[in-house]
Order: sequence, then structure tokens, then C-alpha cells
Amino acid sequence: MSLLDRLGRPNQVNVQVRIFASLSDTPIDNSYQEIKQQIHRRIVEEMTPAEQSALSAKNQDAYKIEQIIDSYVEKFIAENPFAVPRGERSKVVAELRDEMLGLGPIESLLKDESVTEIMVNGYQKIFVERMGKLMQTDIRFHDDDHLMNIIQRILSPLGRRIDEASPLVDARLEDGSRVNIIIPPLSLVGPVLTIRKFSKNPLTLDNLINFGTIDRKMANFLQACVAARINILVSGGTGSGKTTTLNALSSFIAGNERIVTIEDAAELQLQQPHVVTLESRPANVEGKGQITIRDLVRNALRMRPDRIIVGEVRSGEALDMLQAMNTGHDGSLTTAHANSPRDALSRLETMVLMSGFDLPIRAIREQISSAIDLIVHQARIKDGSRKITHITEVQHLEGDTITTQDIFNYEMTGIDENGKATGHFIATGLRPNFMERFSTNGIELPPEMFQNIDGL
Repeated sequence: MSLLDRLGRPNQVNVQVRIFASLSDTPIDNSYQEIKQQIHRRIVEEMTPAEQSALSAKNQDAYKIEQIIDSYVEKFIAENPFAVPRGERSKVVAELRDEMLGLGPIESLLKDESVTEIMVNGYQKIFVERMGKLMQTDIRFHDDDHLMNIIQRILSPLGRRIDEASPLVDARLEDGSRVNIIIPPLSLVGPVLTIRKFSKNPLTLDNLINFGTIDRKMANFLQACVAARINILVSGGTGSGKTTTLNALSSFIAGNERIVTIEDAAELQLQQPHVVTLESRPANVEGKGQITIRDLVRNALRMRPDRIIVGEVRSGEALDMLQAMNTGHDGSLTTAHANSPRDALSRLETMVLMSGFDLPIRAIREQISSAIDLIVHQARIKDGSRKITHITEVQHLEGDTITTQDIFNYEMTGIDENGKATGHFIATGLRPNFMERFSTNGIELPPEMFQNIDGL
């Protein structure tokens, strides 16, 4: 794609990039819009080879690009002195920059570190998540075409497409942020764009303690479990923070171990030196070339991994993951959507049945009970905060039932006057049956870690 195609040829009817103002609740000012379009045309038509080089450079100099755009704004103002109020000039430059090189109206949200998720429900409604709570912004796209232009800009560098024949896509931005797009006819509100932002600095268990997601005693226990090569399943609902917790747990894997990570969209940020990151691939335009999570789990077994980390199991790959855990790959980690630890076990059964093998339920439960040692269940509380509500040991099969016991729980007591959840983490007083694996790995846990001291 040429630079002019990227910026948008002014004489084309179907340009890829169009210049629009960020909308508020008031109607767009057509004169303001026309001014921006005129400046855009001048940039495309008059820019020098040196300016083209700066705008198309792989490592763009933001300050230099602003200077270029600012110079064209100044030229326009010199010829039309009353067109743009002096206080609006920096806004015009910023919006032109975002439209030409960024993602238009939502570029500012991507730069806002307090925003964790961006949800565009058609061109008129843009919501964000801040501190676990959803709120509507006053940002707007001009129309569906404008929103589709930004969507195409996201997908174009990835070699992905979206149209009526293929109306939904999962992708990720250059910084790793996860993107889901769905358009008509599947969406009845116009193009829908959801971006889960990628944290530049991965959160640690210490961060989660400071956020109130977990307490120190539970964190120390989980750190010991990872070091002792306990197989852990992190469960929870959508947006409960499963991937964040998985990433924090993985930081305790020793640096001399070979780790293979498998994800639909790479989000994990492991800092160890020996990490192989694998990412699934959808089918191409002809419907060929798909590589699934299950394919990657099978392949990982041939890569001599010390640990396998699957970002999320949601289908038949659960069987392959369980078999890996049962055949010498101790200390593996994964996540699954579930509403409780018991529900997580039921979900695993269902996913194994999706593998295509006609296995008896008892055989599946034997696989699960021997593979999974611990379930770390996380939930989003009513006030938007995330809590690890259960750390549950998976024990063994009694009859046709997998037995479990809670080691730690979070007990919610109510809501305070500020709308914040109140409660505390407690140890149940029970010790896990895999205690000998700690001593085998040279890990000593103090007896008081498991004492049932209410509220502490």
C-alpha cells in the first residue's frame, strides 16, 4: 500500500482514511469538518519527499510528524486567518495526526492508561472500562464508513479481512492489545469494535495484593505451588482477570526451564529467557490454513517443554492439555471460563467431550482429577474489583464424583457507603494433600499459613 493510499487520495470516492472530528453530543460543525478536509488535501497534494519519508517511516518521530502537520495548518491559517481560532489549532493538529496515523477518535483512549477496555457499539456509542466499571464517553465516529475505515486500518497490516462473507475477526494491535470486530449482517447496531488493552508492564502478585485481589498468605501459597510444579487451572468469568493472574503466576517459574505458551492472541508477558510463544491462526480467504489451539498443544509436546501454558482452553484441546499434565509435564498452567471451581470441572468435562472421542464420563473425570491439582477461581465483584474467591484443591475420584476442598476463600460481608465491597480472605484450616511435593522441592511452608483465623 502506497503512502497516498494510506493517507487517502482526496479525489477518490472510496478513500481508506477520511478526516472527521471527534463528536460530542452536539451535531458536528460542518465548517470545522470542511477545514480539516481542506488541510488534509493540502498535506496529500503538497508534501515533499522528505515529509513523505517521515510520515511512512517504520519508527515514526511523533514530534516531527506534528511539526509537519502544524506547518500545513499554519499555511492554511495564513491564507484563511479567521478560519481556525487560535485556541483550536493544537486540537486540529492532534486530530489530523490521529486520523492520518492513529485510530482516529479512539486513539486518545488507547493512550489513556486508566482505560482497560474500549467498546465501540456502532459509530455513535463508545464505552470504556475504568477501574472495573463501564462508562460511556462523549467520543463519536462520524458514521459507519468512518468506523469501517479505522477497522480496515487495524486489519490491513495483519493481512486480515472483514466483509459480509467473513463478518467477524479476532486480532491484536502492535502493542498486543486484543481486538474483536463484528459487523453487519451479524451485528444489528453497525460495526462493533472491542479492544482489550495490553498492559505494558505485567502485573505481579504484589500488585494484585495492593489491589486487594489476593492477600499475602494466599500469594505466598500460590508462589510455592508454582515452584513445586503443581498443575493449576485459573477459572473465572469474562473480564475477571484470569490472564492477569496467569501471567503473575508464571513469573515464579524458574529461569532454567523451557516454557511453551499457547494462545489465540498472544497476551502473556513472560520474562524468563527460554520461552517459546505460539499463536493460533484462523483460516485464510479460501478457508484453509487454520491452526487451532489443539494443533499447537499437540505440537508443543514434541518440543521438549518443561512447562506448557495454554492461555485458555475452550474446546477439544482440553483433552490434550489434560494428557500433557498426566504425562510428565507437571507445573503446567491454563485458564477456563467458569462461574465456580465446581463449574470449572464440569466445563472441562464438556470440553473433553468436544474433542470427538467417545469417552465414558468416569474416564474423563479420572483424567481431570489426576491432571488438575489446584483451581484458582477469580470473580469480578459488584463494585468492579477483582477478587480471588477460591483456591481449591482437586483431590480424587470417589465413585463418579471428583472431590475437592477449599484451601482459601474470600468472604464478602457487604457494601460500604462508598459502594465498595467489604470482606476478607480466610484460610479454611485444611491442608492440601500434595504437601509432600513442597518438601520434595525444598519448599517449607509455615504451619500458620493454613490456620483458620477469621478475617486475617
